[in-house]
Amino acid sequence: MASKGKPSPRSAVTPLSDAQVAKLAKAHHLVDPMRDLPTGPNRTINTAEINAQHPKGTARLLKGVDVVFHASCKTYAWGLDNIPETGPFITAATHVTMFDVFVPMASLFHMGRRPRYMAKAEMAKWPVIGKWFQLVGMQPVQRRSGKAKAIEETSIEILTSGRPLTIWPEGTVTRDPKKWPMSMKNGVGVIALEASRRLGRQVPLFCAVTWGAASINHWWPWPRKNVVMCYDTQLDYADLLIDQESWGEEPPAALADELTRRVRVRMTQIMTEIRGEAAPDGYWDYRTMSRVKD
Repeated sequence: MASKGKPSPRSAVTPLSDAQVAKLAKAHHLVDPMRDLPTGPNRTINTAEINAQHPKGTARLLKGVDVVFHASCKTYAWGLDNIPETGPFITAATHVTMFDVFVPMASLFHMGRRPRYMAKAEMAKWPVIGKWFQLVGMQPVQRRSGKAKAIEETSIEILTSGRPLTIWPEGTVTRDPKKWPMSMKNGVGVIALEASRRLGRQVPLFCAVTWGAASINHWWPWPRKNVVMCYDTQLDYADLLIDQESWGEEPPAALADELTRRVRVRMTQIMTEIRGEAAPDGYWDYRTMSRVKD
């Protein structure tokens, strides 16, 4: 089934300027995430995880992504040292365009981790790279299939097995007219809370926010546009785990909603810094296709 509405056009937003990137560079250490070990060699590579996830196919896809990004845009990132070297964690990523999904994926790969990731099932049918997506850890999500619980359970099992997981909690490309993060399904909250309960500890949760790709004309991307990603510090939700013994079979919806709200708010705060402009009041609600109060 097709998604509701259409994303706003490229002209709806202003390209990320060199001046704004320079401002960010003064506040953060920006690196090129489209190369191996972008933060430096003093990092332990998770060799077992790499070898377990089709290393040859992953290497080919990663090389192709690197070539495309270097040719079509100038990509920068900060915060990649926050990525854990071992163990499970969740990356909650923004979804401004179909192109920017590759930024957190490639960054994590270049930092020596191999997350599984929840992505809409249509991506598995894309010509040529659809098969690659499945080889490198894609977990297809059938949208509006009535299988939300099964998808959440698969995600939880990925984490409890010790693997990292990447989620795009908006579920599709944002429909906000100015491309800010929009409403999110509470699956990211359910997954994080339940995986934490089963493991007996808080599963690290990080927000990855990417901006700039919305201004790229993929038919003629020159001059190259700026694309910046922040891989944020860990989002704490220990307070939501305090009474987990009383949850019953699954985390209460109110707690999952609250954690999901924190993810959306934090994503908006980070995007505000990257863009260098104030976010609008409230947020865009996908169900009503209108702005609502926070």
